[in-house]
Amino acid sequence: MSGNNTKLGIILMAATTLVFALQDGISKHLAAEYNTFMVIMIRYWFFAAFVIAIASRASGVMKQAARTDQPLMQSFRAVLLVAEICVAVYGFTLLGLVESHAVFAAYPLMIAALSGPVLGERVGWRRWVAIGFGFIGVLIILQPGFGVFQVEALVPFLSALMFALYGLLTRYVARKDSASTSFFWTGTVGSVAMTAVGIWFWQPMSGGDWIWMATLCVSGAFGHFLLIKCYEVGEASAVQPFAYLQLVFASALGVTLFDETIRWNVALGASIIVAAGLFTLWRERQNA
Repeated sequence: MSGNNTKLGIILMAATTLVFALQDGISKHLAAEYNTFMVIMIRYWFFAAFVIAIASRASGVMKQAARTDQPLMQSFRAVLLVAEICVAVYGFTLLGLVESHAVFAAYPLMIAALSGPVLGERVGWRRWVAIGFGFIGVLIILQPGFGVFQVEALVPFLSALMFALYGLLTRYVARKDSASTSFFWTGTVGSVAMTAVGIWFWQPMSGGDWIWMATLCVSGAFGHFLLIKCYEVGEASAVQPFAYLQLVFASALGVTLFDETIRWNVALGASIIVAAGLFTLWRERQNA
């Protein structure tokens, strides 16, 4: 049930990156105080309750949302995403938001490169140029050397690879299933999988952190829904350049809230990444 509204897909991707960056900051704060598995488990409890509540708002809606001809693929997507979130949050505690997202920023390139052979989408040369400039911006931010390329950097790299696969599978199942169906399976199956692990790591939480936990739960559910809608309406190769905005937002949070440093190369690289995304949007308008 996928469409081809690239302009709307780009808007949804920009909104998704902002929500994800905010929840990454909250996740880093909570994971520094509590077990990562427990934090993500509670987040998925709310996520599951939210999708079930939406599906139950009218008679027969839940049955319709749960109906799919791709149960194994939908289940694999859900488990893959919850595992990726665990890996990503662990990476925040090791490297911080700025460096973690610098490495994680490779995932849109993975999706763009694989969207042709995996999804059969056409990637024009202008899009490849924009993606290439975005990659140059990432390299400027990373300043390849011994600083970021350490063993810990493999954690966000693995997270990027897992998220790229999740993005491709989301686009794939959208050919037959609606966004509400993918949303339902992501929340329910992910909650069951995370509870099986996280329940063994329960810790008492302070009152103030429960407020942060509630904020994380709401933003998590909203962010996943935006992402599913994004891949449903737009081609993966067209919207991916705008996923780099998450690096910009997360870096800003890392500097302002967690006292992480941001150097001139980060500002320059981020500018190039945003410019590449804006060029893609301009080309879409020209073609229209």
